[in-house]
Amino acid sequence: MCGIAGVFNLSFEPVSGLKRSLEVMNELQRHRGPDGHGTWEHPKKIVGLAHRRLSIIDLSTSASQPMVSQESGNWISYNGEIYNYKELRDELGAHKFKTTSDTEVILKAYERWGQNCLEHLRGMFAFALWDEKKQELFCARDRFGIKPFYYATVGNQFYFASEIKTLLPFLKSVDTDLEGFKDYLAFQFCLDGKTLFKGVQELKPGHLLTAKKSSVETKRYWQVYYNLDWDHTAKYFEDKVRELLNQSVDLHLRSDVPVGAYVSGGLDSSIIATLAASKQGSGLKGFTGKFEQGPEYDESPYARAVAKKSGFELEEISMTADDFIKNIRKVIYHLDYPVAGPGSFPQYMVSQLASRSRKVVLGGQGGDEIFGGYARYLIAYFEQCIKSAIEGNQNQGKNFIVTYESIIPNLASLKAYKPMIQEFWKEGLFEDLDRRYFRLINRAPTLGSEINWKALDGYNPYDSFLKVFRAKNVEKESYFDSMTHFDFKTLLPALLQVEDRVSMAHGVESRVPLLDHPLVELVATVPSNVKFKDGTMKNLFRNAMGSVLPSEVLNRKDKMGFPVPLTDWAKTEAKDFIFDVFSSKKAMSRDLINNQTVLNGLSSEPKYGRKLWGLLCLELWQQEFHDKQADYRRLITKTESPADLELRRV
Repeated sequence: MCGIAGVFNLSFEPVSGLKRSLEVMNELQRHRGPDGHGTWEHPKKIVGLAHRRLSIIDLSTSASQPMVSQESGNWISYNGEIYNYKELRDELGAHKFKTTSDTEVILKAYERWGQNCLEHLRGMFAFALWDEKKQELFCARDRFGIKPFYYATVGNQFYFASEIKTLLPFLKSVDTDLEGFKDYLAFQFCLDGKTLFKGVQELKPGHLLTAKKSSVETKRYWQVYYNLDWDHTAKYFEDKVRELLNQSVDLHLRSDVPVGAYVSGGLDSSIIATLAASKQGSGLKGFTGKFEQGPEYDESPYARAVAKKSGFELEEISMTADDFIKNIRKVIYHLDYPVAGPGSFPQYMVSQLASRSRKVVLGGQGGDEIFGGYARYLIAYFEQCIKSAIEGNQNQGKNFIVTYESIIPNLASLKAYKPMIQEFWKEGLFEDLDRRYFRLINRAPTLGSEINWKALDGYNPYDSFLKVFRAKNVEKESYFDSMTHFDFKTLLPALLQVEDRVSMAHGVESRVPLLDHPLVELVATVPSNVKFKDGTMKNLFRNAMGSVLPSEVLNRKDKMGFPVPLTDWAKTEAKDFIFDVFSSKKAMSRDLINNQTVLNGLSSEPKYGRKLWGLLCLELWQQEFHDKQADYRRLITKTESPADLELRRV
């Protein structure tokens, strides 16, 4: 786990100030790699690579980066973990290796298979590899987007990095990407490789990039296909899930430093922690967080039950409004731009706790999108059950999931989601399925005059939504698979951005065993009447792995998802802080947001509403990056240092 960066002149001319550029890139990402750093400059100065190192596998200096292959002259800067590196090392010829690192495995794999090496890699990764013979830069990102890769072309120079802040000194100006902004208003994340920064793109998960003379091209190298398997029983799928998940956890425990686990008390993280503890013994340590506002903000009793049954130590942190005020700017800084929900704040705090004793921590990210764990899936299907009961066609189609009668026992899971149901059914009841799910996830209807809508004409997020929701790799008869696929392709990368950034802010490597491609590819083929039988969320996962959990965790109905008492704090301890954020002179003069309207509406925010969170993050983001763009530019001229920038922010 590390930070990567670099620059390549697409005209094959020397990069002006290459050494200083690489130094600045490394300094802006130093939190990603506290154990070492390095740079490499091509003899002709046409390309350079930078690297920050967090030592996890092969702790020796021989594994430092950027790393060169003596045989080919190729150089690499790489971030991530290739979990099957030992097997690949043997396949490629162990006697040829000079280190025991997975970095060298990628270099050798590329020499053997070229770009097809990606098909052999099992893990999380983002890397840039300079091919000396071809005189081109080959870059790739893992299948799910666990590790980040951002890039920008400025004039004839191609820049890339693990974090966008690393690219800001080289942009001509820091501006908001309007299409990314529209995505954010609708979903609180961006679609299709867009970011909130104009001119900065994200290499999409499962894609590779080649930069060579006068061109930058990207293409997909991996896709998940929902080709349903009707030939096997539910028990077969349960057995295969157990087999593949155990295999994945075994691989994810490979480390030359101690491993811990995030334990929220939910199904996914609890199963991962339990399996890890059974394989690693008492050496595992768990980490969890809670709020004192009430039981609806506290999952720690469930986390304790998991730790007690599995016999591992659990460390807890109790978070307050004061913690929020002191740290939320840091959270936005490390995220680069706001994505997803308020969970990034408690995740940041729990990662800070974990960093005091662990450099590697396992988490349960991905389970909701793979196995179907979001309450909105149940809400959408509940509406379809009512419609089918009225029209008398409950049993049409072998992949139809539930009947009106069978779903009723599971509706208790929606107790905390009544505001979402009210909003969902406020208009458009029984529309076509595409429109209904878009309605369910679209957050823009709660926004009004807070937004300068006139500046946002010409783009409809629904069109981008539909391309993913009705993608060719999903069989058309499965509404459930369309819903989970959309979240898998869009929400999950946003959540992984949070996972990576808040852990790396503290020099912690976060690993996600549920996102192992053999497991994901299997579950995509499971019919929905197995995955979501009778409206039971994560039915397949529960049946396959539930026996390892305490009964109170397995049978709980109060799915929380790390809620944050932001609306409570906005009326009490954090009231002055939030007022100050929105009422500054610059905040009152934004082009796209009317912050006076935001202030006027603070008292009307519902308990679990996301509007305040979304708008607060946008304003803090503009203060951190837009308002300080001159500071980032001065980094290149040596009149500003990253340390000075950090001190002023803190």
